[in-house]
Amino acid sequence: MSRTRIKICGLTREADVDAAVEAGADAIGFVFYAKSPRAVTPGRAAELARRLPPFVTPVGLFVNAGAAELAAGLQALPNMLLQFHGDEGRADCERAARPYLRAARMVPGFDLLDFASQFSSAQGLLLDAHVEGYGGGGKVFDWSLIPRNVPSPVVLSGGLHAGNVIEGILQVRPWAVDVSSGVEEAKGLKSAALMRQFCEAVREADARLDEANS
Repeated sequence: MSRTRIKICGLTREADVDAAVEAGADAIGFVFYAKSPRAVTPGRAAELARRLPPFVTPVGLFVNAGAAELAAGLQALPNMLLQFHGDEGRADCERAARPYLRAARMVPGFDLLDFASQFSSAQGLLLDAHVEGYGGGGKVFDWSLIPRNVPSPVVLSGGLHAGNVIEGILQVRPWAVDVSSGVEEAKGLKSAALMRQFCEAVREADARLDEANS
């Protein structure tokens, strides 16, 4: 049976964490990048993460973070999965000796297979649209740019919402999907209804895949 994992990123409020878990999120993302409107401090993220039940993973998003910033995040959330969204090289991603995701910014001509081999130690590759600056821009990229034979688990990101995630899952067959602005009423403020609709759409896509494979 197909089961696409769901990450909801950029949470800043207790009620949103609770609603994301209730909707069916497998992972909750906290943004440790001060320039983001969804940024939280390590202490605030720890408060929010205390609400997570077992088997819902906290994920910390970093952009070109220094060693001290990374250490502060890991001290606050020792069980989090790391997500690197900047210009980090493999050594930067590996220095914490923790499982990590590496974000790839997809543009025509980008060699994802070469990128995957550079970051072969990553638990997965998070594929996002290329926008100015760092982090999500709420933009969809051309999914046909993704090669079929990516050796790492793929997390599909970039402009997803309940209206397009089914198509994305059916076309890309990712291990997981990642949503932020597509479930918001304002930047950093999630909508319980939109999170529920998004998770329901992911389950609908999984059901269609199962039907097609049966």
